[in-house]
Amino acid sequence: MSDKIIMYVSKFCIYAGNFLTVLGSLGIIFGLIGFYDFDIFAYGLSSGIRIVGTFAIAGCLLSAIGYGISDYFIN
Repeated sequence: MSDKIIMYVSKFCIYAGNFLTVLGSLGIIFGLIGFYDFDIFAYGLSSGIRIVGTFAIAGCLLSAIGYGISDYFIN
């Protein structure tokens, strides 16, 4: 693969992951403060805080993948 493509994929994963991490973390903080009720995100047997937390966890994993790609392929 070309280094440019790998770099674009890596940067996309990093930026998208950081965005999801911030979004999920702010969602958890705002929900715990009481700006909104977590029940609006509840789906099936999963509670709302679990769904909002999934965004933060997915963001962390996506960022780790992006940083891992850049470390492994570029450096």
